[in-house]
Amino acid sequence: MSEPLEDAYSRIVTAVAEHLTPRVAALQVGRRGRGGWFTTGLGSAVVFTEDGFLLTNAHVVGHADAGTLAFADGSTVPFHTIGTDPLSDLAVLRADGATPSPVRLGEATDLRVGRLVVAVGNPLGLAGSVTAGVVSALGRSLPARSGDAVRVIDDVIQTDAALNPGNSGGALATADGAVVGITTAVAGNGLGLAVPINATSRRIITALLTDGRIRRAYLGLAGVPTPVPPALRERTGRRTGLRIVEVVPGAPAALAGLHAGDLLLTAGDRPMESAQQLQRLMLADAIGRPLALTVLRGEALVDVIAVPSELRVDD
Repeated sequence: MSEPLEDAYSRIVTAVAEHLTPRVAALQVGRRGRGGWFTTGLGSAVVFTEDGFLLTNAHVVGHADAGTLAFADGSTVPFHTIGTDPLSDLAVLRADGATPSPVRLGEATDLRVGRLVVAVGNPLGLAGSVTAGVVSALGRSLPARSGDAVRVIDDVIQTDAALNPGNSGGALATADGAVVGITTAVAGNGLGLAVPINATSRRIITALLTDGRIRRAYLGLAGVPTPVPPALRERTGRRTGLRIVEVVPGAPAALAGLHAGDLLLTAGDRPMESAQQLQRLMLADAIGRPLALTVLRGEALVDVIAVPSELRVDD
């Protein structure tokens, strides 16, 4: 006799909760002031290495460099901040004491809409809270700002698993217990978002672990996807480009001769159809290296060389 669907669902959620709850800490961020220690933020953090490193959101940690972690077994340990990256909303912490064994990081690119996911965190200060739902959508974009720098967090996971303030920095996992996202925002009723665990975020996490910061390249332009005029599609070989709507004076894009109104077709021989595609090229290895760009200016194809500089982020 087959197991009832309701029992199978409960069994899966229960198993994931039992596995993850000990490994997701309640995070209390604080600062010392004249009157003593002041709590400046609450959230969650996920143990992801054997030697006590944890993942959370940069917006949870803010400018604080220390705080405390409380685990489900009642233990409490201090932590210090290893590095934060506001433009991906990821941060790495190090526990100054023993931690539970780590979670297993999965791969968000394997997700499909409708797949069961379980969220574990500490909403509203209520430790070890578990909610479940499905992946509602994939490929969402979440703007992130740090000082004057604005970046779009790519491929954000949208879920209907209930998230509340305090869930930020917690785990979003699949039915096998693999953590595929770090919950980051509540965008509305029944609409939660998580930073995906994928190749890009793994590179960011590695850089935070080794250097404590992320180096990014900078061109100094803003653009929006725009169709190539039908009469020019055959000649350009492109159906969509990135219309440049702003060029920062004195930035590498301006020095290369790009102008607002240009339609960016390729960068480094790669088609450019969205801001995210260009953004993915702007990593540390692009700093100071010539980048070939092709734009459509009126009906003329124009080739330029830009040299990205390093993005200076004030977090």
